[in-house]
Amino acid sequence: MTAMDVPWQKGYVHVYTGNGKGKTTAAFGLVLRAVGAGLPVFIAQFMKATKTSEIKALKQFSSLVVVRQYGRKGFILNNPKEDDIQAARDGLEDVQKIFRLKRFKVIILDEANIACYFKLFSVDDLLTLIDSKPADVELVITGRNADSRLIDRADLVTEMREIKHYYTKGVKSRKGIER
Repeated sequence: MTAMDVPWQKGYVHVYTGNGKGKTTAAFGLVLRAVGAGLPVFIAQFMKATKTSEIKALKQFSSLVVVRQYGRKGFILNNPKEDDIQAARDGLEDVQKIFRLKRFKVIILDEANIACYFKLFSVDDLLTLIDSKPADVELVITGRNADSRLIDRADLVTEMREIKHYYTKGVKSRKGIER
């Protein structure tokens, strides 16, 4: 019997937020656990278009993990460009389609909170997406600045709080650790 043979009674909504390091890392830890249990995973990365080390590593699990990025290279510094907005909205539409497929048991919306913060899509759009989530799907939403309505709607909320970080001393992101 595999993990897929045992139906889940309920999938929950997780929010990983806060100013500390580790939100995406926590979500990807859950991906690793799900893959180990034989569960198919879909990862939608908002505002990202680079092939980080974790994305490269997940290619080894391509039979169970699908990763799509909905962003462009570079950061949004002030106002998002139309390309940023369109990419994020395309991502939400794709997740709706993924829900209808009923193939994936774990779905990660990486940096969706920040996408809301930069108004690439609205919090209402994200709440509507949650409302359409199949009952047996585990949904994880990451990113700083989670809206209070999203926090209220979630079943599990973890706040990563920065106490100390070496970037304040000028340490740049390092391959294999931060990217």
